[in-house]
Amino acid sequence: MTRILLVEDDPSIRKSLGEFLTGEGFSVTSVTGESMAGEAIARKWPELLLVDVSLSDGTGFGVCKTAKAQGLPVIFLTASGDENSVVRGLDMGADDYIAKPFRPRELVSRIRSVLRRAGSAGTIDLGSVALDPERGTVCKNGEPVALSALEYRLLTVLANNRGKLMTRTQLLEDIWDVAGDFVNDNTLTVYIKRLREKIEDDPQNPVIVKTVRGLGYRVE
Repeated sequence: MTRILLVEDDPSIRKSLGEFLTGEGFSVTSVTGESMAGEAIARKWPELLLVDVSLSDGTGFGVCKTAKAQGLPVIFLTASGDENSVVRGLDMGADDYIAKPFRPRELVSRIRSVLRRAGSAGTIDLGSVALDPERGTVCKNGEPVALSALEYRLLTVLANNRGKLMTRTQLLEDIWDVAGDFVNDNTLTVYIKRLREKIEDDPQNPVIVKTVRGLGYRVE
């Protein structure tokens, strides 16, 4: 799961964009300014940065300079028509920019393009299973696994929340009617069983999709 650091001091943008990118298969951490971004970079946490030019603490240019010194890809979020910021950012080595307001899916396309150029496709590694959100594919030991739309959505939701307990209610809300099918609690049990039969070495003793008894499921 590709780790994205969002450097943005507008709380509404941090919340909405963070939630959207998480739903697209990225791991997102948000900070508000240059000093916090520098700390995250020093911990070698992010694999890509989305950086607003104007920050309450420092500037996006300072963040970009620190990130590029570590070889990290940077996409600038700029005000519409702010040509000077665009030119300055690109001159500093920024990999791309997108002007506000932007369409979220266009941003995702830009992110994946930059990651490809940087040598990372953002594949989610689940041990013997690899989930590629960009291509919508799942492989086990390098071989393609045929999943239904609901099985794929179920695995994606669990993988995007790796290590986190997902209650049955949360899963039902996330996969409801994704394939035009009626999904209830009993149906969820069936799909968990089918998914395990396709991706686990031993479906009776799963190591990828684990049951948290009485609560829900978790992907390790």
